[in-house]
Amino acid sequence: MPIYFYSARQPPYGGFSNFSGHGFQLDGKYWRTSEHYFQAQKFAGTPHEEEVRQAVGPKRAAEIGRDRSLPLRPDWETVKDDVMRDAVLHKFRTHTALRALLLSTGDAEIIENAPSDYYWGCGKDGSGRNRLGTILMEVRAILRTDSKE
Repeated sequence: MPIYFYSARQPPYGGFSNFSGHGFQLDGKYWRTSEHYFQAQKFAGTPHEEEVRQAVGPKRAAEIGRDRSLPLRPDWETVKDDVMRDAVLHKFRTHTALRALLLSTGDAEIIENAPSDYYWGCGKDGSGRNRLGTILMEVRAILRTDSKE
């Protein structure tokens, strides 16, 4: 049976959301949420990266990151999935209870039930690519390997 998640405030899987308040260290900096890290990397090495990192909450970080008047790094479309994977992996390696929750999902399919997102989520009609759900399942496999070592 698939596991659906979307809102950070919706138990039990709200922690799977990039908006959940599970901060972590990565690239020598502290990131309040995986959304902060992901959006900031659109502007890596520019002042906008720090502006996103310092954003009050994940919603604001997303707003800045989606502002198309700001210059995206030229390789963004090529690296965005890897950036997301790094953020999600660091988040789950940092937070023991969240890692345990992800591992407890066994081999269930994980789906971001985002009605307006056809790339990261499943979209309104279920035809989306569900890249965030897929990355969560990839991270789950990595964490399983970690726990065996």
